[in-house]
Amino acid sequence: MNDLIPCLGVVGVLAIIFGFLAFMRYMNYKETIALAEKGLTRPENKSGKKGLLRWGIIISALGFALSLGLYPLGFDSGNNYPLHLGPWMLGGFVPLFLGLGLILLHYLTEKD
Repeated sequence: MNDLIPCLGVVGVLAIIFGFLAFMRYMNYKETIALAEKGLTRPENKSGKKGLLRWGIIISALGFALSLGLYPLGFDSGNNYPLHLGPWMLGGFVPLFLGLGLILLHYLTEKD
């Protein structure tokens, strides 16, 4: 019974978050339909490409910080891993390389 309350809490928080995201998507859809009925189109987002660069920098900085923070764990594990890089480093490397991929995508898709 003690485990039921935290589980319901987590499920409740996730339901609220996903419910809000679904509601926002529905409102965006209704706005697009209302504009289309009047013969208008949605204005084009000019900061779309800058968003890739911003998110890439934020996510790669987070991944780099996690990698630096997790690296000392390798010294406690002995000499079982080369360069003291073990599976715990995935927590930092995954966001680091995801962010680097977003930065690369920004520069590969930018128009002159």
